[in-house]
Amino acid sequence: MKRRHFVLGTLGVAGALGVGWSLLPPRQRLATRTPLATGAGETALTGWLKLGRDGALHLVMPRSEMGQGVHTGLAMLLADELDAEWSRVRLAPAPIDPIFFNQAVVADGLPFHPDSDGAIKRSAARLTAKAMREIGLMVTGGSSSIKDLWLPMRQAGAAARAMLLTAAAQRFGVPVGELAASDGVVLHAASGKRATYGELAEAAGRLPLPDDVPLKTPAQWKLIGKPLPRIEAASKALGTAGFGSDALPPGLLYASVAMCPTLGGEVKQVDSSAARALPGVKQVVMFPGYAGGTAGVAAIADTPWHAMQALKKTAIVWDEATSPAAGFSSTAFVDGLAKTLDSDSGFAYFKTGDVDAALKGAARTLSAEYRAPFLAHATMEPQTCTAQVRDGQATVWAPTQIPDAARRAVARALGLKAEQVTVHVTLLGGGFGRRLDMDFIAQAAVIAQLGGGGAPVQTIWSREEDMRHDFYRPAAVSRFTAGLDAKGQLLAWKNSSAGPSPTQASLSRLFGLPKVGPDKTASEGAFDQPYAFPAARVGHVIVDSPAPVGFWRSVGHSHHAFFKESFIDEAAHAAGQDPVAFRAALLAQHPRALAVLQAAAALGGWGQPVPPAPDGAKAARGIALHRSFGSIVAQVAEVSLSAEKAIRVHRVCCVIDCGTAVNPNLIRQQMESGIVFGLSAALYGRIDIENGRVLQSNFHDQPVLRIHECPVIQTEIIASTEPPEGVGEPGTPPIAPAVANAIYALTGQRLRTLPLKVA
Repeated sequence: MKRRHFVLGTLGVAGALGVGWSLLPPRQRLATRTPLATGAGETALTGWLKLGRDGALHLVMPRSEMGQGVHTGLAMLLADELDAEWSRVRLAPAPIDPIFFNQAVVADGLPFHPDSDGAIKRSAARLTAKAMREIGLMVTGGSSSIKDLWLPMRQAGAAARAMLLTAAAQRFGVPVGELAASDGVVLHAASGKRATYGELAEAAGRLPLPDDVPLKTPAQWKLIGKPLPRIEAASKALGTAGFGSDALPPGLLYASVAMCPTLGGEVKQVDSSAARALPGVKQVVMFPGYAGGTAGVAAIADTPWHAMQALKKTAIVWDEATSPAAGFSSTAFVDGLAKTLDSDSGFAYFKTGDVDAALKGAARTLSAEYRAPFLAHATMEPQTCTAQVRDGQATVWAPTQIPDAARRAVARALGLKAEQVTVHVTLLGGGFGRRLDMDFIAQAAVIAQLGGGGAPVQTIWSREEDMRHDFYRPAAVSRFTAGLDAKGQLLAWKNSSAGPSPTQASLSRLFGLPKVGPDKTASEGAFDQPYAFPAARVGHVIVDSPAPVGFWRSVGHSHHAFFKESFIDEAAHAAGQDPVAFRAALLAQHPRALAVLQAAAALGGWGQPVPPAPDGAKAARGIALHRSFGSIVAQVAEVSLSAEKAIRVHRVCCVIDCGTAVNPNLIRQQMESGIVFGLSAALYGRIDIENGRVLQSNFHDQPVLRIHECPVIQTEIIASTEPPEGVGEPGTPPIAPAVANAIYALTGQRLRTLPLKVA
């Protein structure tokens, strides 16, 4: 009894402390735990920027740049509030510190419908954000970077500006209110006195952080909302940008790797005698699979070519029978997902009304099943990482989306403490979620430890290894039933889907967490849309897969948008209604989504004759609307067929409401990028696995959209004063259903399986 009272009492105290902690205000995000490291002539103002005597502003950047333009967008936020001179903005790598942890990405992952605004959702979001401030990650993903740092970056700029003005007031002997700042200079109009930020930096750095500095109003913005060029654009044009494979520390060696062809397989035997006799070859080593990866062999040499040739001369016997994926077939797996839905409707992520009763009372019902395959990320730069292990320390140069997770993964693989590992984040040659994983980073560190002899070793995957050892987008099957009344109005919407959970798989690989509970990303794009259904149920069944799965650009939205928007189109045609008008009726309660739909229809010439394709072939239009990562995107695609029935997309009109448009150039670029990425998947993307082996190997059998296939893309951005939402991923989901719906309008064929193929 005493033990019981002690336990209950302890739980009561813990609960009370937890409630009390949850009610405390969020921890500040302006000052780091330890002062920023500064160079000669530099002064730290807040944890986000360092000012040089020359006036250069070194913005501390905690997010990874993988082509989405986040470095530019975030710099604009701080520089605008600081009234800095844009040409003097520089970037500095961020240390690993809680103020840089991404709070929004986890809070957005909670399985609540966007329209839900109850106390439970608000409390959960607040508690999650607070927890992520303490135990989170410096993650770049989920189209969350601008959203997460929208206030901290601006607050840091405003605080630094206030410190500089105070320092100037003390120097000039005038009230702060008489001063003005512009382009890195503080002016006192009455006396004509002036001082640059560089001249004031040291004095400002001795001042305490100010409290509650007001932020600029939109009318006062000078940079936010402007189409500024990207910070890193010049370096990319000149070839000086530093990607993962551009890390060149002194004494660098190179490693070429081959992993077991069967996912999760092992190395049984290696004969490297012929390889080690080749010029420039230093070592041939075996390594186990790390962080969900597959075991393999690495050849280390003085040049990449020598390493590749040595690997070809290495005789390897694989142990494939013991792999958890031995005998795995992706075709059989997808068929199995469909069978699962015969008896299991899954966890209900969204319910309203009595959907079964509404279906029974419907004048007409229609049903359909949709399928999507596994997909590879196929980043332009295959996986690569440079590591040096020497004197009980490890240094890593990695194109990673989570530098602090990379540090822990390397420490775990090498038996070191996290403090003994230094991670330098390079530019990413494409991410799309692939570089959220740590397999290639831990692998590179171990290869350097085993065969580097203290020298840095750059491990480079071939395209084939990259394609065949990915963490794939999950395959999925989705079933729908809709009920219409006699007038064609939608009464009921029932949707059940099945597929693996990317979140469970990722958390298991990264942190060893058990695969339990619902996963929003498995059903996102299905349950969280703005359509108002009188009665609905949306559920998902999580089915584990021996094939490794992970986060792929737009995650669940990437396939659920295809499923949902295609079936919405089916319902519209079954009701005898125009697809735009049918959607508009369902969006009456969501004026922002309705405005996006109507703007896309107008931009795309909906209802007007479709001009023929350049070769004279008949063309048709299709439309799709989807909400993801806080943004609403609608796209109209103009499509024709070649004589061989190949699908050709000639024009895409895209409209987005992403809240405040921080940089219109970046938004348009990301819509174009998302459309091209999504079109590649819609027309060509699939990964087939037989007996645990991935069949595709390179772009000849896993194509991406070529330049001559790229459609004309027009993008319109809806003006908004709402806080900014995601941009990097929302352009991808609508394109596949827009094309599929155009194909139906053109041919009468309803394509329900990706990639799209016309019979």
